[in-house]
Amino acid sequence: MIGNKYAAIDIGSNAVRLMVANVFKKNSKTVVKKLALIRVPIRLGDDVFSKGKISAKNYQRMIDAMIAFKHLMKVHEVSEYRAMATSAMRNAENGVELVKEIRNTSGVNIEIIDGKKEAAIIFSTKLSDLIKKDRSYIYVDVGGGSTEITIISKGKIIGAKSFRLGTVRILNSGFDERVWSKIEVWIKDKTKDIDKIEAIGSGGNINKIFKMSGKSEGETLSYSFLFAKLNFLKSYTFEGRVDELGLNEDRADVIIPATKIYMSAMKWSGAKKMYVPKIGLVDGIIRSIYKGTI
Repeated sequence: MIGNKYAAIDIGSNAVRLMVANVFKKNSKTVVKKLALIRVPIRLGDDVFSKGKISAKNYQRMIDAMIAFKHLMKVHEVSEYRAMATSAMRNAENGVELVKEIRNTSGVNIEIIDGKKEAAIIFSTKLSDLIKKDRSYIYVDVGGGSTEITIISKGKIIGAKSFRLGTVRILNSGFDERVWSKIEVWIKDKTKDIDKIEAIGSGGNINKIFKMSGKSEGETLSYSFLFAKLNFLKSYTFEGRVDELGLNEDRADVIIPATKIYMSAMKWSGAKKMYVPKIGLVDGIIRSIYKGTI
């Protein structure tokens, strides 16, 4: 069915993504048919969380990537797009300068967004189909530079917060160790009156773990499974995770700290299982363009 072609660009701390999708209505439901997904592992967080700015090499790689994305959107005949940058670009000394340079060289307009807006856009995806109004959830989105956590109970958001803790930050020691206790205190406070809670995880790492589990869409990952998977992954060297487990190099290192963050959120909230609906910022951007909310 012919619909509108939209594109979304997500400039994260670990990678840069472009998604092109056809969006249309079918039986009163919004359908998003993915046409292309390109992921480029420009790890901006390595620069920013250790040196405070984007290196000359990655500065140019970003410009080249956006020129390429602009051409891809043109050949796909995209009618509308949005490009959004998150934690690394937010914290980079030369982030705003790079945004201006990209606009001048490629014509791509990038919006640097905060953690709250990032979480809201991701939350606008098909999560509404998963959440039941008589249940409670802790939604955890782990990125390279930050982690967004939202507590939902009886269909209402009772707490939402962005924490400066992400996988690339951890690898580069670019975070305050006290943030762990801050997250623990916040989660326990927001969930203290909730008897039973379930977790929802989003992000490339949990998606990869779910794929490795062999489970079908709609099934859940238990805390005990994640505990065993973490020990399994840690039993391999970085090279082993790449050569023997087939992980990409930019996934093989961040997957371990990511798993620790998800497990910690589950432990502190009391969640025993996690849903993994395979959603992300690009999905939220596409749906938001279609709805006219961004």
